[in-house]
Amino acid sequence: MSDWWEDDRERPPPVAIPHTELSEDALRGVIESFVLREGTDYGARDVSHDVKVADVMRQLERGEAQIMFDPLDSSVTIVTAPPGGRAASESASQK
Repeated sequence: MSDWWEDDRERPPPVAIPHTELSEDALRGVIESFVLREGTDYGARDVSHDVKVADVMRQLERGEAQIMFDPLDSSVTIVTAPPGGRAASESASQK
């Protein structure tokens, strides 16, 4: 018997979602949600919300970040793309 806080469901691997597959509004919503919950420290200077959103968009466009969907809890996040072009879903499934 498992503890009450453990999830007995098998965890499917996260799925990489190409940012180009989302509508402009959906993409902006995903990025804004991520920026609002991330805890990045930008040092001594203040960085506006719009600048942070633009930074994340550039990272997605350059392939430095990718959008990941977790099918178990239907959540979406943005992660740093792994070096060497290996999909995050591949590396997550190997853990």
